[in-house]
Amino acid sequence: MTKPDILCIGSVLWDIIGRAGTAMPLGADVPGRITRLPGGVALNIATTLRRFGLRPALLSCVGRDADGEDLVSACQQTGLITDMLYRSADLPTDRYMAIEGAKGLIAAVADARSLETAGERILTPLRDGRLGSPAAPWTGLIALDGNLTALLLSDIAASPLFAGADLRVAPASPGKAERLLPLICHPRATLYVNLEEAGLLCQTRFAAAPDAAQGLLARGALRVLVTDGGRACADGMAGHGIITDAPPPVPVTRVTGAGDAFMAAHLVAEMRGTGRAAALAVALRAAADHVSRGIGS
Repeated sequence: MTKPDILCIGSVLWDIIGRAGTAMPLGADVPGRITRLPGGVALNIATTLRRFGLRPALLSCVGRDADGEDLVSACQQTGLITDMLYRSADLPTDRYMAIEGAKGLIAAVADARSLETAGERILTPLRDGRLGSPAAPWTGLIALDGNLTALLLSDIAASPLFAGADLRVAPASPGKAERLLPLICHPRATLYVNLEEAGLLCQTRFAAAPDAAQGLLARGALRVLVTDGGRACADGMAGHGIITDAPPPVPVTRVTGAGDAFMAAHLVAEMRGTGRAAALAVALRAAADHVSRGIGS
């Protein structure tokens, strides 16, 4: 088995995206385009990492239904390691559905019930020797997303299986941000959140990303990166202060997956020894490229 460069743990599913090029008020029924693409936070991050030449392994739940077979095949064709996926005959492959208009995301529904039901079974390779064990845990990078249950994320925060890892954590969505509360003070975790998610984790509202980064550091976070759409982004590190940068202005073609592209590009830049400021600029450029690229391109 090929040794992975990084583990991507969380949602691996089908993204069903409906997009119209016009503004859409509540109840709108307009022409547009509907696409189905491999998605989910963990898979989006893994796919971007693969484009940078890394070999990510996916730890998630994918059904043995037709959707699951198609999804695993698509992952394999892009060079992702799928050998350690939990494949269930009883659970259907998860899906995400989003509606996007000219001004961005209007609404989305994430159906990750199979991932949530599978629970700790997706982590079996970390304990059975394939990737690690309680006595010899995985010591590399792990990208972890908040589509896991609050209980499992709490267990991960205290688990010896993750004690040696460089944890990079994303909430998946504002609706799941508070699931990450047990990981805020983890001594090896870097959090990637947007402004709204940072506010939810700190139970307040922030006016800008630097304020949010300061708030998370004050709550005990080791490292945080806070994005705010087209506005300034902040990288805060305990004992090393906060730096900021702004994304380049680009036309917005899609928004789903932009945060995942940001996180993956930042990970790669830091793996290559890039400094904080340069890594932040690389990540912002990757996110800008993502939102300006046409769906399916």
